[in-house]
Amino acid sequence: MELVNKTGWWPPSQRVAAVLWISFLMAAVATGAFFSVIDPMELRYCVSFPEVSRLGAYTIGFFLFWLLTGISCLLSIIFVYPAEPTKAPPFMNSSHHVDG
Repeated sequence: MELVNKTGWWPPSQRVAAVLWISFLMAAVATGAFFSVIDPMELRYCVSFPEVSRLGAYTIGFFLFWLLTGISCLLSIIFVYPAEPTKAPPFMNSSHHVDG
């Protein structure tokens, strides 16, 4: 954790673990919320899947939600944390002021 505090950089393995774990938990919540309102057997009239059991529909729904939340978490990690440790550019240093 000291590496993160000193440089603001996370190792790639820690980023992957954060993305997978958070997206897994959010997919579980999304699956529960979605299927508490919508019966998966009613979806077979809207979607042209072959015969899928109720458990199969829950499984497919969970993996789709996991994919969706995984992409969201991955984009958050990519945009928030740089790929490698860098120093701030000189113009961002508070000791340098440009008078115009």
